[in-house]
Amino acid sequence: MISNKATDHADITVDAQGLNCPLPILKAKKALNSMQSGQTLLVLATDQGAERDFNNFARQTGNDLIDQKLNHGVWHFLLRRR
Repeated sequence: MISNKATDHADITVDAQGLNCPLPILKAKKALNSMQSGQTLLVLATDQGAERDFNNFARQTGNDLIDQKLNHGVWHFLLRRR
């Protein structure tokens, strides 16, 4: 389960549950593009490839993947805008 501390500090939350690749990444990218540097984004996803996709996305874009947790089949990804 993602910690309350992490979710308390998320500036924006994107619920991508039930969406398949590449939609969770596209929704995260759109949200990050509207954010200022240092702000945080929480993404909720259920896609089976989400863990791999978000790790690659963070590495390729330079945004920080601060935390990732799987809770009852829902991935919680906390990213910090570069």
